[in-house]
Amino acid sequence: MTFFYKRVFPFLWFGGLLLFLAFDLLSPSRDNEASHIPFLIVPVLMSVFGYWFMQKMLFCLADEVLDAGDALVVRNGAQEERILLSDIKNVNYSPYMNPPQVTLRCGGPPCSATPLFSAGLSASCRCRAARSSTT
Repeated sequence: MTFFYKRVFPFLWFGGLLLFLAFDLLSPSRDNEASHIPFLIVPVLMSVFGYWFMQKMLFCLADEVLDAGDALVVRNGAQEERILLSDIKNVNYSPYMNPPQVTLRCGGPPCSATPLFSAGLSASCRCRAARSSTT
């Protein structure tokens, strides 16, 4: 499922906006050229919003999260991070997001990221460079 969120969905989103824009630009000209302006502005705004949304919510999904007994192994491409379960300070579950996510607050120097795990069948993780405010 992570492959769909990271690779397929952005392709469909930006490809659909590009097709919409191309159909408008390649359509027979109308009497009033100003009638094209909304059809040019809306796809640009949607692409900016879509990129912002995907950057915030989708692009940092990890490829795999594994249970290693006393730790979690988070893999994202060639990067791999091991998070000890004893370093986890807080767990927060967000079931109404798509995919549902579990936020782990970590403390201590070994754990420098806040991973968010999908609660679905395929484990995924979003890692943000954020420090826990608790010491």
